[in-house]
Amino acid sequence: MSIHVASITAPVNIATLKYWGKRDADLNLPTNSSISVTLSQDDLRTLTSAACSAQFTEDKLWLNGEEESLGSKRTQDCLADLRQMRQQMEQADSALEPMSQWKLHIVSENNFPTAAGLASSAAGFAALVTAIAKLYSLPQDMSELSMVARKGSGSACRSLFGGFVAWEMGQLADGTDSKAVQVASREQWPEMKAVILVVSDEKKDTSSTQGMQLTVRTSDLFQERIKTVVPQRFDEMKRAIVARDFEMFAELTMKDSNSFHATCLDSYPPIFYINDTSKKVIRLCHAINAYFNRNVVAYTFDAGPNAVMYYLQENESKLLPFFYPLLSTVEGWGTKFTAETLQGFENTFNTQYKADFPAMLDPKLAEGISRIIPTQVGTGPQETNECLIDPATGLPK
Repeated sequence: MSIHVASITAPVNIATLKYWGKRDADLNLPTNSSISVTLSQDDLRTLTSAACSAQFTEDKLWLNGEEESLGSKRTQDCLADLRQMRQQMEQADSALEPMSQWKLHIVSENNFPTAAGLASSAAGFAALVTAIAKLYSLPQDMSELSMVARKGSGSACRSLFGGFVAWEMGQLADGTDSKAVQVASREQWPEMKAVILVVSDEKKDTSSTQGMQLTVRTSDLFQERIKTVVPQRFDEMKRAIVARDFEMFAELTMKDSNSFHATCLDSYPPIFYINDTSKKVIRLCHAINAYFNRNVVAYTFDAGPNAVMYYLQENESKLLPFFYPLLSTVEGWGTKFTAETLQGFENTFNTQYKADFPAMLDPKLAEGISRIIPTQVGTGPQETNECLIDPATGLPK
């Protein structure tokens, strides 16, 4: 059996200017442009291996060790687009093998909880599209491929780039101008770091797709958001990133997170993605920024209760002494910080901050957080020799 295999890792991205709402559900065309930070694949990534063979009898998908259906329209649309791109190559060069006619086996694994507000679908579809593009040796660039990934999961298009990424909503009805572009590379602002507080790793009650439909249909605030608020912030945030202006970046990020969740609350019936633990984190972040009289941390919440806090490397010794003593029992600190560094955080907290923040430092905060994930700005999809498919059988290893 002749089997062709390719493997790709793809990153999670967390929006600082949120995508919420669709003007075309079939093509996943958004009602507003958005901006995100791509996070390091050392900490959050999807690994996908794709294989094709003339001997395969049907398309198959295995996700995190379990066989899953490939029947969803979103997935089928992505596969159809990729096969069409490959077919165009085959028509232009008769020496190419007819891979576009062969069935696919796809095996994918996440190193983080799926469907828990950690952008698993974005990394998943970005990995699927880029793995098959590599398998087919497609010539299209990442922006062109982002339009394919967008059909699978809107935010997936932003995971085709590293660094800081804009998803331009476009205007055309066919979606050919709704694509991702890089605003700045990781190397242009490498000091950007993040800590994710995993408030819940359970599957959320209201999916993003369901939530968007309800908000677009029922929220009055949503119309003001897409017509006035987001277009202005889109330009402002791009300028803040290019200028490496964290003060402005942080303010826009927090305001947009609040605006997004306000439209969810304004939906009818209301949608609650953040919970009481999320609110405690918000209050603490604002107290920290007030203490330093400038923004040293920016929180943001996607469609879930997990907090993502952006900060600059230079402010790590200011920010984390507030959080480590409260969350020292939570799993994850040891992945990036030495025992000596963590002890330093605690010493700073006890000598400098503890007396000033008795009302804001909730000793029960740790009860609502299952783990922390320290990370930083990262790269886009990467080719890898790590393979999840047995090249002899075409089945998962």
